[in-house]
Amino acid sequence: METMKFKTDIKCSGCLAAVTPYLNQAAGEDQWEVDIQNPQKILTVVGSTEEAKIKEAVQKAGFKAEKVG
Repeated sequence: METMKFKTDIKCSGCLAAVTPYLNQAAGEDQWEVDIQNPQKILTVVGSTEEAKIKEAVQKAGFKAEKVG
């Protein structure tokens, strides 16, 4: 299983609620999480989802994602 990390601008629980349906569709439920306590707001995705699909899902919700590491 691959793990990808993205720096995002998802800041709060309201932002998480907005992005959840998009990320659930792209990555699957329980396959991702956003650490909103981290200053870089790191989104971690576990599984074999393509990087482009994750970025597109986050953008559809109105946010940005940039792969790190």
